[in-house]
Amino acid sequence: MQNVYLGIVLAPLFGAIIAGLFGRKIGRAGAHWVTIIGVAISFLLSLVVLRHHVWNGAEPYNASVYTWMVIEGIRLEVGFLVDNLTAIMISTVTFVSLMVHIYTIGYMHDDDGYQRFFSYIALFTFAMLMLVMSNNFLQLFFGWEGVGVVSYLLIGFWYKRESAIFASLKAFLVNRVGDFGFLLGIAAVLMAFNSLDYADVFAAAPLMADMTIQIIPGFDWSLITVTCILLFIGAMGKSAQVPLHVWLPDSMEGPTPISALIHAATMVTAGIFMVARMSPLFELSETALSFVLVIGSLTALFMGFLGIIQNDIKRVIAYSTLSQLGYMVVALGVSAYSAAIFHLMTHAFFKALLFLGAGSVIIAMHHEQDIRKMGGLWKHMPITWFTFLLGTLALIGMPGFAGFYSKDSIIEAVHYSHIAGSGFAYLSVVLGVFVTSFYSFRLYFIVFHGKERMDHHTKEHLHETPAVVTVPLILLAIPSVVIGAMTIEPMLFSETFKESILVSSAHNVLEHVQEEFHGAFNFALHGLIGLPFILVLIGFFSTFYLYMVRPDLPGLIQQKWAWLYGFMVRKYGFDEFYQSVFMRGGQNLGTALWKYGDAGLIDGLMVNGTARLVGWFAAITRHVQTGYLYTYAFAMIVGLLILLTWFVTR
Repeated sequence: MQNVYLGIVLAPLFGAIIAGLFGRKIGRAGAHWVTIIGVAISFLLSLVVLRHHVWNGAEPYNASVYTWMVIEGIRLEVGFLVDNLTAIMISTVTFVSLMVHIYTIGYMHDDDGYQRFFSYIALFTFAMLMLVMSNNFLQLFFGWEGVGVVSYLLIGFWYKRESAIFASLKAFLVNRVGDFGFLLGIAAVLMAFNSLDYADVFAAAPLMADMTIQIIPGFDWSLITVTCILLFIGAMGKSAQVPLHVWLPDSMEGPTPISALIHAATMVTAGIFMVARMSPLFELSETALSFVLVIGSLTALFMGFLGIIQNDIKRVIAYSTLSQLGYMVVALGVSAYSAAIFHLMTHAFFKALLFLGAGSVIIAMHHEQDIRKMGGLWKHMPITWFTFLLGTLALIGMPGFAGFYSKDSIIEAVHYSHIAGSGFAYLSVVLGVFVTSFYSFRLYFIVFHGKERMDHHTKEHLHETPAVVTVPLILLAIPSVVIGAMTIEPMLFSETFKESILVSSAHNVLEHVQEEFHGAFNFALHGLIGLPFILVLIGFFSTFYLYMVRPDLPGLIQQKWAWLYGFMVRKYGFDEFYQSVFMRGGQNLGTALWKYGDAGLIDGLMVNGTARLVGWFAAITRHVQTGYLYTYAFAMIVGLLILLTWFVTR
């Protein structure tokens, strides 16, 4: 099977290299074919792995493929850990990536950077697969930084736009903050365990549970807690959790296909996967779990609020991603790692569907993204409308749809948790259901129903997008509906992740959820009378009334609550705070260091000061050189008298 595992990661890399280096020679068709074939091979091999490990119950594969170097007994290797968790992740990543690759043919059809874009997204897939399949922290960090670098290139793909340059730089810098914490966490692992191999670290972790370190002299800190929090800071950057979330909405400056790839199956899910993989460490620290839980709760609720006031079709979905990532992090915080991975999987399908559906709308609207200039599109784009509706129903958690099973499982898991912060978390995820329903139906009604608000020229040319765009929508819509019911029992209530995820008996909230579970159908029926579904209905009727019956009311509400609206438009002031404290602070610090350090001390005192001192001394001593013979004779006589005096008086 090792060749299969190598094929999964190398096939997209091969396509990326060919499209990137030889794009001009092979042409546009050659670029998309070589990358699509590479990702398709990876997807098919992922299905082989899924069948081998999940369906046939094969033992996990954990082996080194290549030893890079050995330093004082520490082995730095490239290796694979393939178990059920890995198999599910790589299948999800490669399927969504394949759909995005196919969709890109239609979306980027007229773009000058066609070959470059295909090279980037194939390389992005390779980096994510290396991250997911790693069996050691070094390779994990390689994949982690790989998706970060390629996301920088993709967000700033249209590099002639200042907004794209700003967004890519913002994403890069914010992720550097998170990655610094992540790197410190890996350093702590290496310091404590003298190994970067997962198996070695996880085996020795229980022995280190009571070990303390002193970061500040005189104060003992739990080694495991510090390590886990540092690792999670990395996840806060990659998975866009408060307060390191600010880069994700701006990433919409990149082409829509990459928005779908980043927000659905790669990069932002890397942090969720990493924490689930590190469950043997996190289970040893309730403090770290509480930290994770509170951060996820804040993100799930308050980022959802911001989705309500957005008018850019992609930004509404972007804030939805932030909120749903918060749900996954909440699940991690209550040790429901399986539920987090379950929601990660279902979310990958319906969020990719929503982004690609938004892209289909943008194509038909001649790249108009303001939803206030849309309306009534269901008549002109029936396939996009229907698939977008299915994605919306999955997102809000309509009973029977994929998102319902994963989201309600998280809500139930939080309900049974007793970890510090679980009460606030439960309130957040329950209220988040109403918020999700509100912004989702607001987007749906404004774009696809009501009055047609586009200009006359756009209206005349409105039509459904080509099959290369709509076929991926249909293929993503199918799992968005059925995958939840098909997989809830094996993913949450069986031993699928027994070898991959460790949960202590004190934290096993899914055990309580299982007691109330009597099959997927009954779970959906029970959902029809549950509080979350009531909140979904309230959200639906609220938006229907506000945007279909009384479309004048939102403007009046906005005027009455102008201070709150302004606060939300400013995104709670995070950007302003970072700009004033870090950006301007950094500029002021740099100016001061240049003025007093470089120009003042180094140039002024050391370089120019030395030159001035030499010049001053030379100006004095040059008067000694008169050019007259009697002056030199007189100086020699005086010198001789001084020497004689010195010898006589000794």
